[in-house]
Amino acid sequence: MQIVKDEGPITGEQIAEKLNLTRATLRPDLAILTMAGFLDARPRVGYFYAGKSANQLLGEHVRKLMVKDYKSLPIVVKEETSAYDAICTMFLEDVGTLFVVKENKQLAGVVSRKDLLKTAMGKQDLQTIPVSIVMTRMPNIVTCSPDDSLLDAAAKLMRYQVDALPVVRPMEDGDGVEVIGRITKTTITKAFVELGQHTDV
Repeated sequence: MQIVKDEGPITGEQIAEKLNLTRATLRPDLAILTMAGFLDARPRVGYFYAGKSANQLLGEHVRKLMVKDYKSLPIVVKEETSAYDAICTMFLEDVGTLFVVKENKQLAGVVSRKDLLKTAMGKQDLQTIPVSIVMTRMPNIVTCSPDDSLLDAAAKLMRYQVDALPVVRPMEDGDGVEVIGRITKTTITKAFVELGQHTDV
């Protein structure tokens, strides 16, 4: 890379000569550096430095990760579900956030672990309190769409200090949105780990 930075555009043969290697030996390395975006190659001109740092290239890659490729199944309950049953669902599904939907699957609200804990601290009967009373209602819910970048979704999780975002699309009748997935802090962590494990350069 330093040779190309200093002397580019430069041919593969010239680079090989400077390193006392054959062109065939160097070909896979040049291919990797080109595919990774560190170098650019032009036929009959040679290689030249793309001018991007590893951080810039990583940033470009991260911005291409899409919500639709990482979303997981949403865990939903109905508006009339009791706070007690919601706690049971949360425990059995091992999630920290439930999405509350109407009969037609339209998103009505979100109920978090914290919402249910707050309700449980009172002396009310949790089996008689519907989640619709303790949930955060539309339109005060932060959502994302399948075509959003994972980076934008991560920024929303941080900015609004929530554990999960419902992935939504408009209802067919145009009235509200339907929940089709979820993005959580765990989703972002998994994507981060994958990036680290599959780095080629």
